[in-house]
Amino acid sequence: MSLASLFAQFQSSFLLLAKEEEVSSPSVWDSIEGHWQELLQQAGMSLLIFAGFWVVARIVQKVLTKVGTSQHIDQELASFIGRTAKIAVLILGLITALSHLGIDVSAMVAGLGLTGFALGFALKDVISNVLAGVLILIYKPFQKDDCIKIKSYEGKVVSTDLRYTVLLSDGLTVYVPNSLLFTDAITVTCDAVTAEPEVESTE
Repeated sequence: MSLASLFAQFQSSFLLLAKEEEVSSPSVWDSIEGHWQELLQQAGMSLLIFAGFWVVARIVQKVLTKVGTSQHIDQELASFIGRTAKIAVLILGLITALSHLGIDVSAMVAGLGLTGFALGFALKDVISNVLAGVLILIYKPFQKDDCIKIKSYEGKVVSTDLRYTVLLSDGLTVYVPNSLLFTDAITVTCDAVTAEPEVESTE
């Protein structure tokens, strides 16, 4: 048998096998099309899940802010609580949506935990000031226009936010970190309610 006839026989056998395979099994394109349809359905459902969590997060934020304001909680503190709850719900929604896509979120959660630990260590001073600010706004050891003394700082309280308490001292504006106010003794030298206004002499 010549080489040419052997090659022709091999070619005919290969074409016959390919035709039988095409008849007996679905094409590659059909498989790819089905895979993409399934993937698009999962992606659409994940988007709907995240959108639902986003709506819930907005509602939770508004409700908590409104309830906090109605309970005479400081406006900034009530807004902070609402924003924190909103972020927590959004993170939960993102994890749920990714899990529906078939993505293993356990490694992601572990990575977020390590990242949060690193950020918490790097921003420990900022976090301590914020937590102290929250406690000061809740317990209110002093009020606006009170005169207070803390270590070497002394002046009239202008405002208190989540990071600083602003004092007015001899015409100067002093920003005192809230962590300092929470960990050290505070002396209220004059009360905003009982303090008598200064009367200038007309003589």
